Amino acid sequence: NSMENTRKNFPVLSQYIYANTASAGLLNDKLLEWRQEHDLDYLIGGSNMKTKAMQQLIPDVRKTVADFFGCQEKNTALVPNFSLGLNMLLEGLDNTQKVLLLENDYPSVDWPFSSRGFPITYAKIDAYLEENILDAVKKENISILALSIVQWQNGIKINLDFLKELKKEYPDLLIIADGTQFLGTTNFDFESSAIDVLGASAYKWLLAGYGNGLMFFKDAVKGRCALKTIGFNAAAAKPELKNDIRFARRFEAGHLSCLNFGSLKFSLDFLTEIGKNKIEQHNKMMAKKAKYEFTQLGLLQDFVVERKEYSTIFNIKANDALFQRLSENDLICAQRGGGIRFGFHFYNTENDIDAVVKILETAR
Repeated sequence: NSMENTRKNFPVLSQYIYANTASAGLLNDKLLEWRQEHDLDYLIGGSNMKTKAMQQLIPDVRKTVADFFGCQEKNTALVPNFSLGLNMLLEGLDNTQKVLLLENDYPSVDWPFSSRGFPITYAKIDAYLEENILDAVKKENISILALSIVQWQNGIKINLDFLKELKKEYPDLLIIADGTQFLGTTNFDFESSAIDVLGASAYKWLLAGYGNGLMFFKDAVKGRCALKTIGFNAAAAKPELKNDIRFARRFEAGHLSCLNFGSLKFSLDFLTEIGKNKIEQHNKMMAKKAKYEFTQLGLLQDFVVERKEYSTIFNIKANDALFQRLSENDLICAQRGGGIRFGFHFYNTENDIDAVVKILETAR
């Protein structure tokens, strides 16, 4: 089984049951090798190596990222993380536009809007999330919808087909999405989605380590956003290009780390090798099993159980003592939103879920 073989690349898995990709994706030993090699080259090559790496590697990364997620290369930006990317974007947006956010969404989605004084309406996250959004857009004269595709606390996942319907009905609605808890779990194509701006940090489900992320844009965004961000790297270090910088490139104002972005390319190549569809099928199977087991134990919130579409993240009702017990049993998970959050990825197996269930049953 190729998934079983893949597990061997992640040393953490030989010691722990790892159910915490929603906090940090695992480093794999082949990526570590690549990173060491890269720094050794820098050590002995100095600026010769660096100049070459920047000229070759960064464009390669951009192309790999664009191809992997079905975005146009010219509309793909490499950013250190989602939060910085969103803040740069919002500096160029008119802050009198009404924004719809989700209650208790990830703070980095919410705070950049509130700190700039945008008028904000909130939609409730429950079994009827999509209806709540549609309702608000209808009644509140909303210009911008900003949300995480998958919710960090409880794993609630927005229906992407619903966003398509919404966009058909309200073509001028600007949809900004955070894909940090989503990209890497399924086979996703940006161009055919209804999302106008999609950003993500890549240290979770994309397993690329810290300091690398991405932003994708649809062409329509450029007319609505007067970006102020600029720097020498955005102009490809050519002063004469200062007034001719393409939209996505403005997010790359300064030099990008070849180590970090090279890690992103390495990880995407690694995921491509395993197969995006294979990963999606495996994760769907894992999510289905986890949902079933946790529902049997009565540990999920009702509105999570009611939803037909869900992610690989689950939050169970639990106290500190249970969290302690799980930790003592070499299970790595996280306390979030008043419960315990599990996240399962392609390197997890059904045995992992069985082991979690066993501990939860004895704790009752």
